[in-house]
Amino acid sequence: MVSITDALDRGTVDELTNSPRNNYTSIVLLRELKSHAVFTTNGQDADVATVAVSDGDESVEYSSGLMFMRKQTGSDRRYGKSMQRDILGIEDTMNVNRMNQYSPESVLYGSAASEGDEAISVTSRVLYDTAYTVRDSTAVIDEKFQNAPGDDYAKEATAAVREPDFFEPGTLFPSVVTLRDATPEEVVFALGITLQNKRYGAATSRLGRVKNHVVDIYVGNEEGPANLELSKALVHRFAESEGSIEDVVHANSLDPDAALSFLSEEYASLSESLNAERLSDEDVESLKETATENIDEVLETQQDNAKEFIESVTES
Repeated sequence: MVSITDALDRGTVDELTNSPRNNYTSIVLLRELKSHAVFTTNGQDADVATVAVSDGDESVEYSSGLMFMRKQTGSDRRYGKSMQRDILGIEDTMNVNRMNQYSPESVLYGSAASEGDEAISVTSRVLYDTAYTVRDSTAVIDEKFQNAPGDDYAKEATAAVREPDFFEPGTLFPSVVTLRDATPEEVVFALGITLQNKRYGAATSRLGRVKNHVVDIYVGNEEGPANLELSKALVHRFAESEGSIEDVVHANSLDPDAALSFLSEEYASLSESLNAERLSDEDVESLKETATENIDEVLETQQDNAKEFIESVTES
């Protein structure tokens, strides 16, 4: 962990603290749907928002599909709790009032005051932002219908029943996961969750397969660009080769490899004025290797750190 600790030095802390500082590690991602997925608030309609994109000569409004931040953090938290259960044997829950506050996951991702004697709450230090599709909702969302809602439904002819909106495979969501005042071990833990978690949204036993491409990692004293900025920047970059903004947002598909390259370049451009620096490709690969091959050792270290931190907070 020595070289990794050095690489993350500008964006992490040496030990857990209850006093907020400005140490940020930003993991730049491209979330690529590998199957249909359901991201909805009301259980039926996909979440969308109007986004305006302009390059001076052309101004276009398109309806972007959304992956709300809670759709990302909820899935990641469940995976993180299952990971520490497998590795450390720690039992934990997503019940907000019954979380194991001594677990590495709860210390990093936050927990409400428990029902036990120690009525403390821990603020999450993992920051998520709603992610926006690069293409219009008409290009990435499909409305599906079925003739009957279940096996017990009447056999006679009936009106079709609409299923929840599905995001199509190949949909791209530029996204950033940012850790504030995290230890190097916590960064590796969050990265391990990001690399290994492959299901997001509703009905994940059948849907929601996602590939999280880690594009870059930045460290510094400032949070980086918002997801919306990144999606709009990708629209511009694709328009340079696709013909126009209108052509891009209504395209049948976009090349994910090109999107990865564009996202890296655009994040760097948008971060030029920020107090943050990009980790080398070698350091990123080393972090990814540790997050997948040595996560047991990392979590065991963080388990001790988390326990000491909670005990210090309850005693103060």
